[in-house]
Amino acid sequence: MNIAVEREFDFSRQDFAFIREMMLRETGISLGDGKMTMVYGRLCRRIRELELNSVGQYLQMIGESAVEREKFVNALTTNRTQFFRESHHFEYLQHKLIPEWKRRPKPIRIWSAGCSTGEEPYTIASVLKYEGLLDGGWDISILATDLDTQVLSKAKKGEYPITDSRGIPEPFLKSAFVRGRGSHEGVFKAKAEVQHFIRFQQLNLLHEWPFKTQFDVIFCRNVMIYFQRDTQQTLLCRYYSHLRTGGALFIGHSESIGEVGSKLTNVCHTGFIKP
Repeated sequence: MNIAVEREFDFSRQDFAFIREMMLRETGISLGDGKMTMVYGRLCRRIRELELNSVGQYLQMIGESAVEREKFVNALTTNRTQFFRESHHFEYLQHKLIPEWKRRPKPIRIWSAGCSTGEEPYTIASVLKYEGLLDGGWDISILATDLDTQVLSKAKKGEYPITDSRGIPEPFLKSAFVRGRGSHEGVFKAKAEVQHFIRFQQLNLLHEWPFKTQFDVIFCRNVMIYFQRDTQQTLLCRYYSHLRTGGALFIGHSESIGEVGSKLTNVCHTGFIKP
């Protein structure tokens, strides 16, 4: 038996279609039919905060205000992440890429695209720190970008609940992080000398990229699943053009490399090298 659920605000298919079109246009994110309930829940939260009376009022606001549009995009962006997620990529970084870099010292440029609250770039930095590459004058920088300005603010702080440290192997935890004391009890934080090598920046992947950097490694994991297939392929081509020869591209375990795979060498699960 189907039971109708009474909603606090009227939310029609047309309203949902408006939001889907806006998200696709602004971010490239394609919201499936199954996301309607999620969208409604996050709409309601913002409508209450602004003390508005209807979905229509709010949709008019995001149509007219770039600031509010950014806030709503932030609210709809999924930001689930964790330290050492898909750890085989970091094992490849540690055991294959870093030894090569040590044999042939050169500037090292790494990009964490879709860095969310920072766990990925700090994981990368902890591996580099443990292997000694953040000491001794190496020319290294990690670019960490995300569309969501709110998660970037959290990432810049580099501070996390102590429970999140359980996913970090002890050697990397000791080398790159410190446990909070006193008023910071219950949290842990990236060391200042680790944070120094990471630059956080807001970036819409579908827009022009304000850099011409050739990267040694690009991490873009569990980001493209929200895009349509043609957008995924466009992004992968752009990543390929920003990889140095011998550079590595890591994508998410449920993502496909598509036609770009013919130009790359598969070296581990969802890990590829530009030969």
